[in-house]
Amino acid sequence: MLFTDEQIARVCHDANRAYCITQGDESQLPWPDAPDWQRESAINGVRFHRSNPSSTPADSHNNWLKEKIADGWVYGEVKDPNAKTHPCVVQYDQLPAFQRVKDHIFVAIVRTLDGAKALI
Repeated sequence: MLFTDEQIARVCHDANRAYCITQGDESQLPWPDAPDWQRESAINGVRFHRSNPSSTPADSHNNWLKEKIADGWVYGEVKDPNAKTHPCVVQYDQLPAFQRVKDHIFVAIVRTLDGAKALI
């Protein structure tokens, strides 16, 4: 059985949500309740890593950043989907460590679940 991009994206999203909660950020909604733009962003991230298996967490952020800028998002101190502002619309090396950890988690999950097809 192969995992679909959406199945892997859901695991990534839920892991990110759980990690954010440990950091005091309870703003992330569960996958079924997350807005379409957020689910699509996670799916696009999975597709990026599956197409670029040696990509790094920094590459993950840069791919996400490119997507956000193309969609009109800009830097803002507060994440606001209506105003399209986000505090992570910065270069990877400018992200706080706890934000960079999310990219590491995302990459690890994609690699693990994408590789799991060989174990079945």
